[in-house]
Amino acid sequence: MDIENLDDLVSDFARFYILTILYEKPTHGYEILQKFKSRVGKTISPGLVYPFLQRLEEGGFLTYTVEPIGEKERKLYKLTDKGRNLCNYLFKRFANLVSTAIEPSLNICAHCGCKIYEGGYTETIQGVKMTFCCIHCAESYKQDHVQYTRPKPRKRE
Repeated sequence: MDIENLDDLVSDFARFYILTILYEKPTHGYEILQKFKSRVGKTISPGLVYPFLQRLEEGGFLTYTVEPIGEKERKLYKLTDKGRNLCNYLFKRFANLVSTAIEPSLNICAHCGCKIYEGGYTETIQGVKMTFCCIHCAESYKQDHVQYTRPKPRKRE
């Protein structure tokens, strides 16, 4: 199996997300089920996970070691170099899709122009609410763009 023929292998979000979990660190099957549920908020079927892991192993993308757990054993799955290359390829391939999906929710720092996904620092300057990536950009913006007028000195009587 090669990278060009992977469309059917990674045909949905669940399989793609299983790969991202494996990319983070070696993981056992039950941990994949738990991480998926905690991060996505949905339960994933072992009937999807374990056959997918087997297909990855058959394709040379994954290996496993067997660890004894009491009287039982569990498999710890780890991506091979070929599997990590697959993930890097897929991450790059889907980066544009993700970027397109989150673009409408991004703010732009009024000073440096960087994109802000969440949070940021907002301040009203000369009656206009502005968003900055941090307080330092807000301060720099004010130094560069806001003309302060000094109050007229009072006459002494």
